Amino acid sequence: MGIKVLKFGGSSLADAIQLQKVKNIVLSDPDRRYVVVSAPGKRYSDDNKITDLLYLCKTHIDHNIQADHVFQVICDRFRIMELNLGINIGIDKELEEIRSNLKPGVTADYIASRGEYLCGRLAAAVLGYDFVDPAGLIQFDEKGRHMEAATNEALAAALSQHERAVIPGFYGSNPDGSIRTFSRGGSDVTGSLVAKAVEAEIYENWTDVSGFLMADPNVVRNPKPIKNITYKELRELSYMGATVLHEDAVFPVREANIPINIKNTNEPENPGTIISDTPSEATDSIITGIAGRKDFVVIALYKNMMNSEIGFVKRLLTILENNDISFEHLPSGIDTVCIVISKKQLEGKLQDLLDDIEKRLKPDSVEIYQDMALIATVGLGMTRRLGVSAKLFTALNDAGVNVRMIDQGSSEMNIIIGVENDHFEAAIKSIYDAFVSE
Repeated sequence: MGIKVLKFGGSSLADAIQLQKVKNIVLSDPDRRYVVVSAPGKRYSDDNKITDLLYLCKTHIDHNIQADHVFQVICDRFRIMELNLGINIGIDKELEEIRSNLKPGVTADYIASRGEYLCGRLAAAVLGYDFVDPAGLIQFDEKGRHMEAATNEALAAALSQHERAVIPGFYGSNPDGSIRTFSRGGSDVTGSLVAKAVEAEIYENWTDVSGFLMADPNVVRNPKPIKNITYKELRELSYMGATVLHEDAVFPVREANIPINIKNTNEPENPGTIISDTPSEATDSIITGIAGRKDFVVIALYKNMMNSEIGFVKRLLTILENNDISFEHLPSGIDTVCIVISKKQLEGKLQDLLDDIEKRLKPDSVEIYQDMALIATVGLGMTRRLGVSAKLFTALNDAGVNVRMIDQGSSEMNIIIGVENDHFEAAIKSIYDAFVSE
């Protein structure tokens, strides 16, 4: 078999018990040679993530408030982990070095990255693997943009010197050597970059869920798991709110044609979800999943002979740009066009936007639909079946859901509907029941 790269999330590393599970998983397969770790997460519901505590230290420093009591909580967590694991990495010395750097001027990126760094040191000692610091390997330019080619070259060269290694996730460095982090959840990205650099056979992303589900379990009771999903389907579902994997983590491994396996640290025997470029031939499912988000505003413009007015949509998009507003969807007809915008985007801007539209486009009418939700039904199987739309809309009608907007991608891989927020849960349940609970 080939090389396997594993990334473990914060919940998988929350304490010594979880780290022992990680050890058992990694050492059960000799092909699991490179391990990327996040910072320790919550041990229980009211606990704090280490990264949150580190950011809190930064907030205290910025407001000239002593951060010692917050940092002490962090120190206690790591000291207890070292003690319970029965190892000695010199954690006190590491913590004192970090404490000495907690002073005005310290960057948030440096502080936030120390959770991954210390967890990496612990994990390497537990596993008996080499420790490889990503600073200097995962590279950013002067403007904070990730340098993918330089990173791949540096990681490949460095990791070729280590048969087995643990690499902290989430951070790299700037040209001057200072620490630079990805956005929150960036350890997923690090894992993907490592997988690409070592030409892994598979990238295993270990978390606290057994892969993706076909719908939100908070909406649909006991939704079926998704065994296989393509990158394209994942992109659609992630965009609509199905979050298990950091979006940017997909691109490096997809480019290298490396599949991702989402697995559960607490249920290691569960096969989880495989993400790849190849559609599964072992399923008869028409749809892959259903996801959605609430709180959108739909602005519907009507103007007679709109289709013959050159540049109408271009001027509309320019108005959005001038008001620093991005849109989600732009369904249109011959004399109508709708702009779907997140409610947050319009805070304090709606009236100015409407005034600009009236002044520059002179529509015959403008209607505003507040408190709208978007729901995407996604599946490559939809392209091969007749009557999918009819089945979907019949189910919505039977559930008493009023559909205010319809948009279907050119790939015919998804159907997006707009409904009122109050109908969000009923709409998802009705679609799921129609296609899955047959």
